[in-house]
Amino acid sequence: MQSFKIQGARRMVFGAGAISTLPEEIEKFGAKKVLVVMDQGLCRLDFPDRVMGPLKANNVEAVLFDDLEPEPSPVSADAGAALAKEQGVDLVVGVGGGSSMDVAKAVAVLAKNPGQATDYIGLGLVKQPGLPTIMVPTTAGTGSEVTFTAVFTMRESKSKGGINDDKLYPHLALLDPELTLGCPSNVTAFTGMDALTHAIESYTSLNANPVSDIYALEAIRLIGANLREAVFHSDDLEARTNMLLGSYLAGLGLANAGVGAVHALAYPLGALFGINHGTANAVLLPYVMEFNIPASVDRFSDVAWALGEPCTDLSQRDAAATAVEAVLALSEDIGIPEGLTDLDIPEDAIEEMAAGAMKVARPIANNPRLVLFEDAVEIYENAY
Repeated sequence: MQSFKIQGARRMVFGAGAISTLPEEIEKFGAKKVLVVMDQGLCRLDFPDRVMGPLKANNVEAVLFDDLEPEPSPVSADAGAALAKEQGVDLVVGVGGGSSMDVAKAVAVLAKNPGQATDYIGLGLVKQPGLPTIMVPTTAGTGSEVTFTAVFTMRESKSKGGINDDKLYPHLALLDPELTLGCPSNVTAFTGMDALTHAIESYTSLNANPVSDIYALEAIRLIGANLREAVFHSDDLEARTNMLLGSYLAGLGLANAGVGAVHALAYPLGALFGINHGTANAVLLPYVMEFNIPASVDRFSDVAWALGEPCTDLSQRDAAATAVEAVLALSEDIGIPEGLTDLDIPEDAIEEMAAGAMKVARPIANNPRLVLFEDAVEIYENAY
């Protein structure tokens, strides 16, 4: 039996209406003044009232920070940390998708550590624990509410990197599926495929373990059975509930087994061409799966079963191929672009993207099949 450890958010609260418990959860930390990190898109809706209204009613002073962009740069975290220090907050609440939650996690550690966000991009570089954090996802996709990573886009160098440190694990993940109701269909689609990518990659990764396998397979099952319904019926609470739980479990799989080449190859699409992370993962996922199958036939066969494919009369190898077909069909049904051409990625950028992907060392090393530069080039070519 291999050795492994299991990590994630220190505590999780799940259920419709769970956001109403936010004031009492903050009280458990003894916090009197909190910083709420929320992107401007949510601020234009009713989320500030839904989140900060109950805080005000319960005499919790809340400061809003919304100066962050999609696929955020480290500057966003620096600005948030400066506001946290200036206001003397004692807890950070991240509300939204991966961008908001990643910035919130980084703000919390920067508020208690010197320097800037770029000083901590890497693995295990944070010296002191940060402020307590509560993560409140409003999409079912990134799993950031349970991971130890905050990913940033360095626009000047056209690269992506993350602060990866155990001190970023959230203190509480507060999951309320009602907050995901009405999420636009395209956002539901690409965030859902992001979660599916986490689940499939963590299940087939070299660092998978018996417990992460449980998380990942159940995530695959939940997402495969509910993503279409969530995309086409945005107010279906059962589908939204199952998707949020699936995303959470996929995040736990990611946190404990890591991801692979899909993520490594997706990063250059975001850094060079501004493609959102979920879409980049979704487009590349079937092509990386196809590449990986020879090195992990049994695991990809399991993926097909978890996606609900009828594999009883198939060989293990054919079942594994069915997993790729199932992912392609799901992507097509929910409107994911077919390939890199549909994303307006120029083919003459392939070698630059491949070189960038090979620098994303941890996911490349965790992939079930060895990936060389030439392999990265071939996968990108296939994705056209």
